[in-house]
Amino acid sequence: MHTFIDLSLPITDQMPVYPGDESPHLLKVNNLTRDGFNNFSLSTNMHTGTHIDGPMHLTQSEKFLNEIPLDQCIGVGCILNAVGKKNIPLTTEYELLVQPQNIVLLYTGMSSLFGSKDYFNDYPTVSKALAQLFVERQVKMVCIDSPSPDRHPFDIHKLLLENNVLIAENLTNLDKLLLIGKFEVIALPLKIHADSSPARIVARKLE
Repeated sequence: MHTFIDLSLPITDQMPVYPGDESPHLLKVNNLTRDGFNNFSLSTNMHTGTHIDGPMHLTQSEKFLNEIPLDQCIGVGCILNAVGKKNIPLTTEYELLVQPQNIVLLYTGMSSLFGSKDYFNDYPTVSKALAQLFVERQVKMVCIDSPSPDRHPFDIHKLLLENNVLIAENLTNLDKLLLIGKFEVIALPLKIHADSSPARIVARKLE
């Protein structure tokens, strides 16, 4: 049996979101006893919880996320341990680890602070040199266990998205990948006509 590790935050009513974003509303609108069935309603922006940013989010691209090929959302994973780094640099270790067409996961340890003020205000950023490595290696996606790889004016977002590198934010459980060996990442957004989308992202241990 394959070993799966869930890297996604659960979506809950009024869960914490990036400052300025609208909070999600997850409501039970029908009840089995009263109505004969259960049903829930979800109202959310596309950047709630664990989600994937598509090129349209911060570039002139007119490609909706549902138009991105599925094979860009599935690939061999590469975990980079960046705990304690405020601006994650390009290092020789990272250069050796990151291979073409990888899905790169940046472990910063920030997910343990999810929901706190520090999580959204004091998160580490990705250096331009490291982002340029991701572009040069044509990685499929960069995933991070924090709200963003950068801050306004979001130059790292733009560099990656302009070069067809997707970005996934607000992951969790990345520490469980440090000693797992070879693994595959499956990061599927909703099939939705939008710039970005909530996603269920999992890692699957490979033999």
